[in-house]
Amino acid sequence: MSRIVKHPVIALLDSGTTFKEVRQIHAKLLINGTLNDDHLVGQFVKSVALSDQKHLHYANQILDRSAKPTLFALNSMIRAHCKSLVPEKSFDFYKKILRSDLKPDNYTLNFLVQACSGIGMRETGLQVHATTLRRGFDNDPHVQTGLVSLYGELGCLDSCHKVFDSVPCPDFVCRTAMVTACARCGDVGFARKLFEEMPEKDPVSWNAMISGYAQVGESREALDLFHLMQLEGVKVNAVSMISVLSACTQLGALDQGRWAHSYIERNRIKITVRLGTTLVDLYAKCGDMDKAMEVFWGLEERNVYTWSSALNGFAMNGFGEKCLELFSLMKREGVAPNAVTFVSVLRGCSVVGLVDEGQRHFDSMRDEFGIEPQLDHYGCLVDLYARAGRLEDAVSIIHQMPMKPHAAVWSSVLHASRMYKNLELGVLASKKMLELETTNHGAYVMLSNIYADSDNWDNMKKRKRMPCVCIAKRQRLRLV
Repeated sequence: MSRIVKHPVIALLDSGTTFKEVRQIHAKLLINGTLNDDHLVGQFVKSVALSDQKHLHYANQILDRSAKPTLFALNSMIRAHCKSLVPEKSFDFYKKILRSDLKPDNYTLNFLVQACSGIGMRETGLQVHATTLRRGFDNDPHVQTGLVSLYGELGCLDSCHKVFDSVPCPDFVCRTAMVTACARCGDVGFARKLFEEMPEKDPVSWNAMISGYAQVGESREALDLFHLMQLEGVKVNAVSMISVLSACTQLGALDQGRWAHSYIERNRIKITVRLGTTLVDLYAKCGDMDKAMEVFWGLEERNVYTWSSALNGFAMNGFGEKCLELFSLMKREGVAPNAVTFVSVLRGCSVVGLVDEGQRHFDSMRDEFGIEPQLDHYGCLVDLYARAGRLEDAVSIIHQMPMKPHAAVWSSVLHASRMYKNLELGVLASKKMLELETTNHGAYVMLSNIYADSDNWDNMKKRKRMPCVCIAKRQRLRLV
C-alpha cells in the first residue's frame, strides 16, 4: 500500500491539477497499463474525486470502468459526495458496497453520517445510526463524533446528549462537536460549561460558542466572547466574523458592524459568499442601503441568499421600485429565486402599492419556479391588497389560504381598516386576532382608535376598558 500511496502520479494529482490535466494523466495511465492495479485505481479515484467537486462525475466514470472496485475507492466516493452539493448521492455508492462482496467499515458509516448532516433528513439519519449499532461501529470515536454533529444539525438535543454520554473518554474533536451541537440547538448554558472545561480551545469551538449566542439572541455575550477570543490570541476567520456581524445586526449596532467590517479588511480575511452576504444583511437591516449595495457589487461571487438580502433591504427600507429592478436583474443573471427571495419581492410590491405586479410574482412562484407559497407569502399578499385599500380582497385571500393564518395576517387588515375607515372589517380583524392571541392588547387599542375615528364613542369606551378587565382577571387567577 505504501508503494501506491507514494506513486508519483497520485502525488501530482494531490498537489492540485486542472480538469484537462486530470484527463491527460488518466489517458497516459490507461496507455501504459498502470490502472490495471485495482488498489491504484482506488487511489486515483480518491484523488480525482476529492480534488474538486466538478471532477466527481469523471471520478465515477473511472470507477465504473474498474472490474472490481475496492472498498477504499467506494468509501472515497461516499466521502467526496458527502461534502458536495448532492450529499444524498453518497448512498448510491453505499448500495454498491452492499451489492458486492465487500463489507462496510467504520469509515463507510462515518462518511454516511456526514452525508446525513448535509441532507438534514431525520429519518435517514436514524437509519444510519441503527446501521452503526447493528454492524458494531457504535463505539468508534469517529462515528460517535459524527453522530453528535448529525443530531446537532437535526436539532435533536436529547439524542446529542445520549450519544455524547455513551463516549467513555470524549476526545477534543468529540467535545468540540458537542459544544457546536448544543450551541446550535440553543443550549448555550451547557455548551459554555463544556467550552470552559476544555483544556484547549481551537477556532472551531470559539466560533461555535459565538455563533450559538448570536443564534439565541444573546448578542452582547457573542461580542464579549469575540473580544475574549482576540485577547487569547486565537486566530479569527470568516466564520468568526459571520457570527460577530450577525450579533451586530440583531442589536442594530451599525457602528460596531462597521468596526467589524474594518477588522475584516485590516486582517485581510477572505470575504466568502456567506461572509459577504452577512455584510450586506448588516448594512441593509441597519438602514445603510448605499453601503449594502457597495458591498454587494464588490463581491466576487453572489448566491441567491446574497441577492435576497439586498432585495429584503430595499423592501424593508421602503425602496420598492429598486427592489423590483434588482429582482429583474437577478433573473437576467440566471440566478433562480427561492422562497425567501419572494417574501422580499412581495414586500417590495406592497410598500409601493403595485398590486397587479405583486399578484403576478405570487402566481409565478408555483407556475414558473415550482415554489409552493407558504404562510409568509400569503401574509405579504394580504398586506399588499390591504395597503392598497382592497380590504375585501385581502379578507378573501385569508379565507382561501391552505393553512391557518397567524395574528400578523389579520393585523394587516386591522391597520388598513383604520387607514380606510372600514369599521366592519376592523371589528372582524380584531376579533380574529384575539381568537389567535387572546393577550394581544394591540388589537384592542387599534379597534378603539377605529371607533374613535368613526365617532363611535360608546364602543370605544367599552374597548378601552377591556384590556384592564383581562389584566385584572389574570392577576386574580395568579393569586388563587
